[in-house]
Amino acid sequence: MFTKLRNRFLILNLVIISIIMLVAFTSIYTITYRDVQRNIHMELNKVTDSYTRDFDLPHGDRPGADLNLGGPDDGEFGFEGTPPKRSISFMLETDSNLTITSRETTLELEETFYPLALDAAVEENKASGQFELDGSHWTFEILQTSTGYMLVFLDTSSQQVILTNLIYTFAIVALVMLIVIFFTSRFFANRSIAPIQEAFDKQKQFIANASHELKTPLTIINTNTDVLLANSEDQIRNQEKWLYYIKSETERMTRLTNDLLYLTEMDDSRAGILYTKFDMSEAVENILLTMEAVMFEKQVHLSYEIEPGLQVTGANEQLKQVVMILLDNAVKYTNEGGSVHLSLKKQQQEVVLSVTNTGEGIAPEHLSRIFDRFYRTDSGRARKQGGYGLGLAIAKSIVEQHKGKIYAKSTLGESTTFYVHIS
Repeated sequence: MFTKLRNRFLILNLVIISIIMLVAFTSIYTITYRDVQRNIHMELNKVTDSYTRDFDLPHGDRPGADLNLGGPDDGEFGFEGTPPKRSISFMLETDSNLTITSRETTLELEETFYPLALDAAVEENKASGQFELDGSHWTFEILQTSTGYMLVFLDTSSQQVILTNLIYTFAIVALVMLIVIFFTSRFFANRSIAPIQEAFDKQKQFIANASHELKTPLTIINTNTDVLLANSEDQIRNQEKWLYYIKSETERMTRLTNDLLYLTEMDDSRAGILYTKFDMSEAVENILLTMEAVMFEKQVHLSYEIEPGLQVTGANEQLKQVVMILLDNAVKYTNEGGSVHLSLKKQQQEVVLSVTNTGEGIAPEHLSRIFDRFYRTDSGRARKQGGYGLGLAIAKSIVEQHKGKIYAKSTLGESTTFYVHIS
């Protein structure tokens, strides 16, 4: 699905860019073509003026579509004008039947070339135009004289080469740019889609895990209900065991659904949380007092180091919940007789909370995933202790809401430490 989405994005991107490049190149070529044609026309006029300076031409008389019209058959003429030295041109003088009578040129051309040029110009059947002959491009203009016609030819091969090279350049640049854009777009498309795909995969995994967690208590409840129905005439006192199982699994399902709802509410109400300034040191001390009994019962030694008067801005109850989750997690995964150490101090502009517990530790491959929803390094042990793998996910969500960061470090077989940075 994501591969198709990426490919559609690439195709759409390339089509849009291709259209933009085509419009841009067409505009540039059109402007360049008009400039070249204007320059050719100006140069042809200069060359024509130089050849016709001493000719007796009818004022404003230019041949139309029919080159055989007009022009007396007698009379003589001469010319003294010279074309610009930088121009590659020549002039042909013809009688009224378009037979060459004289020529003037700045080039050394074969005698057979002039009749061919004359025929090519006549075939255009207009007063001025362009044609290609022997690999060269020529622009011409036909003027009517008292004895016939005068044809001026200007070599425009260099200008045509410019236009041709411009087309080739555009084609090569467009091809290279499309290749570069394709791979660049593919790179950024993959990077853009990666978070979406990751979120989609996490969502699928989340649904699968939630379904699995709900399936177990529902199965137990259903089984125990069947047992009760099978002994419907027995006294309730004799059925207490099955009722207790049903109540226990119902409570587990209630805790699970409450945690799921809480995560959903936090995701949906990030902008609606009221932040206030409060004493974090005092809040942590109060939580430690509530946890002493649990630690004493499990024979876990508690030590702490709390800097007094540390103020933070945030949601009081939510940050207290983070501390509670970390302490509860530390107690659960500390073996009997182990120890838990809590530290709260200020580092630069941040308040740093750390909770360390002795125990088996967490393998490096699990450290990056322990904050994922329903993720547990030891599913059997967590289920026995009543955990669903949502506590650390809730803690991470709360910390991220407060623009902080939470992470863990662990040494296998020794200890695990969770760190929370709040500014």
